[in-house]
Amino acid sequence: MGTDQAALVAALHEAEQKLQAAVRSGDSEALDQLLDDRVRYTGPDGRVLTKADDLEAHRSGALAVAVFDQQDLQVTVVGSTGITLVLAGLQGTAGGQPFAARLQYTRTWVYADDAWRVLAAHASAVPDLDGPPSAG
Repeated sequence: MGTDQAALVAALHEAEQKLQAAVRSGDSEALDQLLDDRVRYTGPDGRVLTKADDLEAHRSGALAVAVFDQQDLQVTVVGSTGITLVLAGLQGTAGGQPFAARLQYTRTWVYADDAWRVLAAHASAVPDLDGPPSAG
């Protein structure tokens, strides 16, 4: 991996950490900078949200994430496209109701104008791997 590629990987790792911090703190201004205007987010319930939807959820307090505990992070960069795979435990409130979830995020990032921005994201619920094995 060349120096430029290594720098892009390091910058994407840093951008992912900034995104997680912004989600934890409800910092919609930071999120606005980290999300591409065309971003689409598919949540664990299958609903697809736009950037405006996501920012409004944080601004209004409809979504408040108190805990974003990163358990694993994998970063891949190919040219000006990056992928982050994040396994995390989350706690907070959504729509006024408390929640706790273990989620696997897949985020597709694009690098332009000297910055990484999320273009697409998907989150899936991950079962508690410490519990009993599932039948099947």
